Amino acid sequence: MARAKLGAGDVIDGFTLGTMAHKGGMARLWHVTHPDHDFPMLMKVPELGEGADPAAVVGFEMEQMILPRLSGPHVPRFVANGDFDFQPYIVFEVVPGKSLLPLLASLPLAPDQVADLGGRIATALDSLHHQKVVHLDVKPSNVMFRPGGEAVLIDYGLARHLELPDLMHEEFRLPYGTAPYMAPEQILGHRSDFRSDIFALGALMYFFVTGRRPFGDPQGLKGLKRRLWRDPWPPRALDPSIPPALQEVILRCLEINPARRYPTAAQLAVDLQDLPAVALSPRAEKTRRDPFAIVLKRRFNPDPVDMVRPEQAVGQLFDAPIVLVAIDLLGATPTLLETLRTVVATTLAAMPDARVACLNVMKVSRIVLDSSLDEDGRSKHVKRLAELRNWAAALDAPQGGVTFHVIEAVSPAQAILEYARENHVDHIVMGARAEAAMRSLLGSVAGEVAAHAPCTVTVVRNRVWPGAARPADA
Repeated sequence: MARAKLGAGDVIDGFTLGTMAHKGGMARLWHVTHPDHDFPMLMKVPELGEGADPAAVVGFEMEQMILPRLSGPHVPRFVANGDFDFQPYIVFEVVPGKSLLPLLASLPLAPDQVADLGGRIATALDSLHHQKVVHLDVKPSNVMFRPGGEAVLIDYGLARHLELPDLMHEEFRLPYGTAPYMAPEQILGHRSDFRSDIFALGALMYFFVTGRRPFGDPQGLKGLKRRLWRDPWPPRALDPSIPPALQEVILRCLEINPARRYPTAAQLAVDLQDLPAVALSPRAEKTRRDPFAIVLKRRFNPDPVDMVRPEQAVGQLFDAPIVLVAIDLLGATPTLLETLRTVVATTLAAMPDARVACLNVMKVSRIVLDSSLDEDGRSKHVKRLAELRNWAAALDAPQGGVTFHVIEAVSPAQAILEYARENHVDHIVMGARAEAAMRSLLGSVAGEVAAHAPCTVTVVRNRVWPGAARPADA
């Protein structure tokens, strides 16, 4: 039976309670110690007394089921659970650092700071989504940062694990969440779409860069549903100094229909990490809210909101990969370049939401200072960017679906690997160059990338028929 009252010095399953870290309406947090664990820990204990919110109890059960299944730097390290038959609790690490909550006193923040924070939160969401969890309560108090800069998402009482029973949905019909950040589909009772977290992050970034919440803080269902038809003021209407690219990103996150938002948090993170490369649409230049006639149509004749079933949600992540195409502009023959283009075009045809990053590594010497100009006095960097664009011109990709990058590096393989790790790449496509004695002895760029890549690698090679002469790029 759960204890009616807990105090410092009490021992529960070997955990000794110290000082109280936080007292809320739904739970209390205690600093705890245990002889088997030598790092700072917190114990979360739900409020179970008279008048306790049933939804809070169910949310605690959900958190007990979800947190032990999570791993990585973007979630608190789980330690132990306590049974409801005796004393329900969750023990997890103390995440060093602070939440975003103290920053509310300093709003609005500089656009580059908001983009940096948003990119790190999107990276955390990408990790969470790949573990089949929708957070559904992304807000400043639920985001912390480790000393190394990694965002940590806390509080999984409203979350949905796509492979576990959704107790919140089964037991309650009203939508649960934090009003300023709830996505339209969440308000309508749908809890299985990763893009709901992208909407919440868009609302958070809007708030942080303008100092105003995009939809206010409605307290009733009627006020919540207003965002289904009434768009917020564009950020640049409130502050013209906000870059068009950041407005583009934020308003795309806040689209009513999830299908018009970023398909994955990874693609959102890539844009926030490189705003100058963001493809701009009319969203970027909006300075007014939508006309009354459009709002009226949405109100009484709304467009359908695309919903996904739980079994479809995970497939969304694989249908919108980030594909890195490593292109050797000097060593590859036209035949190999055409084969590479065919492979990428096939990928885009099968997965239209895929994002393609065309990368060329300009190898530089460790000792000699290389010139940035070619023999004709033109910038090598600009020339190669133009060549990448020409290579990709024939691809049938949507606006913003292909980006171009030229990187200077001593080791092409290490440059490709570093780009893949930092930009959430799901698949690397690259060509195999000619075989040679030294290449066979020392290994190839493709071989090194394939051996150490954090994702799938496809090495494209032109077919050589038996008895035929081997082409230069075989």
